[in-house]
Amino acid sequence: MKLLESKVVLLNRDKIKSRFIYHGIKRIFDIVAAACGIIILSPLMIIIAVLIKAEDHGPIFYKQVRVGKNGKTFKMYKFRSMFVNADQMLAELKEQNDVEGPMFKMKDDPRITRIGHFIRKHSLDELPQFFNVIKGEMSLVGPRPPLPAEVAEYSDYDKQRLYIIPGCTGLWQATKRNEVGFSEMVQLDIEYIKKANFWFDLWIIWKTVEIVIKPNESY
Repeated sequence: MKLLESKVVLLNRDKIKSRFIYHGIKRIFDIVAAACGIIILSPLMIIIAVLIKAEDHGPIFYKQVRVGKNGKTFKMYKFRSMFVNADQMLAELKEQNDVEGPMFKMKDDPRITRIGHFIRKHSLDELPQFFNVIKGEMSLVGPRPPLPAEVAEYSDYDKQRLYIIPGCTGLWQATKRNEVGFSEMVQLDIEYIKKANFWFDLWIIWKTVEIVIKPNESY
């Protein structure tokens, strides 16, 4: 996938909004697929919930404020993969960030629990986001929803990621993931927004399923 060649290229927001048929089909597909996912994967989700609770008796789910379409905030759901005091530990780990830009990722993050390592490797911690999809806060495919603190450091170019509903997975997650930094991630997201169509979405979902079955170097 060829990245954008220039950071001065801006997306046409009105053109994106005018794609009523695509967005309508995408929303119907999101609701049906997310509902089926919840039903079919409920036994697995119950097992994960039991294992999380058994490890340290802390909360099963983790809710975090994220920024969605047009800068609107919402609470994103995940299975808790870190210790309860993970947010407080973050300030001490900032200097060990493995990526440049307003996003934190650390390969050997000491905040991750034992079950957390497994569910993150297979992207199973993201399953509760099906409920965000049902609520319309997220789509199955789209840019990763950023933290408010990350958005505060965004340039106008970076903010183009917020032109559409964020996704549970996207072009970045399904292809490059930890192989690229923040800048490249933004370029991939903008590339997706420019080329988005129903078949492209299905391809990204298929690639994501492959990663769940045969994980890449995710962390």
